[in-house]
Order: sequence, then C-alpha cells, then structure tokens
Amino acid sequence: MLHKALLVTTLVAMTGCSTLSDWDKETAGGRYTVRQDFAPETPPDVSAVPDATPVDIPYSRGGNRSTYEVWGKQYSVLNTHVGYSAEGTASWYGLKFHGHKTSNGEIYDIYKMSAAHKSLPIPSFAKVTNLDNGKSVIVRVNDRGPFHDDRLIDLSYAAASRLDILQRGTGRVRVEGIDATGFAEHSNVDNTPAKLSSSLVDAPAISTGSYLQIGAFSNENSALAVQAKLAELEGVETTIQKLERADLTLHRVVVGPLSAGISPEILIERIESLGYSKPILIKSLN
Repeated sequence: MLHKALLVTTLVAMTGCSTLSDWDKETAGGRYTVRQDFAPETPPDVSAVPDATPVDIPYSRGGNRSTYEVWGKQYSVLNTHVGYSAEGTASWYGLKFHGHKTSNGEIYDIYKMSAAHKSLPIPSFAKVTNLDNGKSVIVRVNDRGPFHDDRLIDLSYAAASRLDILQRGTGRVRVEGIDATGFAEHSNVDNTPAKLSSSLVDAPAISTGSYLQIGAFSNENSALAVQAKLAELEGVETTIQKLERADLTLHRVVVGPLSAGISPEILIERIESLGYSKPILIKSLN
C-alpha cells in the first residue's frame, strides 16, 4: 500500500501538480488495474488458514524509513514493535492489491494472515483482537497503511474474515506487538493425536523424530479443523501443541514424529494437495 502512495507522490512531483485526482489516488497513477477494492466473487472458506507464526527476524531495509510522507502528511516508524498496544478501527484490503508487492517487497496474498500498519516496523508480528466478539488472530505486518485518520490497521482478507469484520468492512480492534524472541520455547504438548491418511512409499527420510509444522492458530477450533482435514492421510500422526507465552496462546498443528520409513517429499506433496502451504520442518517439540 505504501508503494501505491509513494508512486502517486512521485507522479505529483514530476508533473508539478499541487493536488491529486481521484484516479491518481485510487490506481496509484495506473499501477493498479481497478480503482475500487473488492472481495472474491465466491467467498472461500478461510477458517483453517493458519495464524502467522511469530519468528525472530530482523526488520527489512525496505519500508522502514524513520519518517515518510503520504499525501502531504508525515508519519513516523517506531524503533520496535515489542510492547506496542493500541485500540482503534481495522479495515481490510483485497483483490485490488493481491499479487502486488508490499512496502518491504513481499507479495501480498489475501489468503494469508498479514496486515498493513502506519508505524510498526516491518516485518513484525501482532495479535489483533476484535473487541466486539473477542476473536483474535496473529498477523505478519509487512505493509504500510491505512492512510485514513480514523483507521489503525488494514487486515488481509483472510484475517478480516477470521475476525468477522468482512461484512461491515471495519471493526473495533486491539493491536498488540508480539515479541517473537524464544516464542517457540516454554511450550506444552497437548497430546491429541489423530491418524493421517496417505500411502507413503519408502524413500530417503529426514532424521527420525522430526516434525512438519502445518500452521499455528490462536483459535483452537481452527487447529482442530485442520487436524480433522488431515485425517484424509494415514501412516503418521498429527498433534496439536499448545504454545504459551505471556498472554498469548497458540495451537500449533504438527505432523510426526517422522520415521525412517516415511518419504518427507511425498508427505509434503500430500499436505500441499489438501490446500495448505508447504510445511515447516522442525527438529523437535521441545
């Protein structure tokens, strides 16, 4: 979204115009093919889309200037997202921006848990809670916006759907920065195994005892839905692992432990065929 605003600013500087037309603002001078944002014509079920998994990564070089200007207004970027907490109005952005680069060069995907924020450093992770229904999600903040005085955060289509704010278009939320340092530590395993369904042939396997992480969810029901979906496979187990950190609880869905007779490549292909992103290999649940 910041790319859009910066491009418009550049166009204004080149033409010497003092005001922006509606067309310039809505299409970033022609960058986007449509003027108005829109949702998928047939709404997909995104209830099982995993929350973003907080990881301790450096902020990107792109999108993190200490100050920047959009449409004549100055904004400042915080030095850290840790300890950030604010309440305000959330909106969402959809297919108009799908497939385009975010402010730090990542590709916006409406079906992933991400968000845009005016001042949080990127990429960072935040917990977003709908103050009207108590539902919460964890998002990867990787874009700038929304550039409206009455808006706090712009959510991806999937995140907005999980929070039940799609229909209204906006919702009252609390945004809290997540300290990802050692996030996966201090975890408890909730031993809820379920059979998975697939014929796995012998092939070179990764080390015995490793796991494949399918996703992590702040909502336990979403984790259970993924576990039920993976019942279409067999030969391995899936476990829901509860991760506790401060006031944040995640339900991580993992497949394993993998044995020497399991082909990880075929297992990963089967998992992806069910509509999930490529699993993350983890060596243990400790």
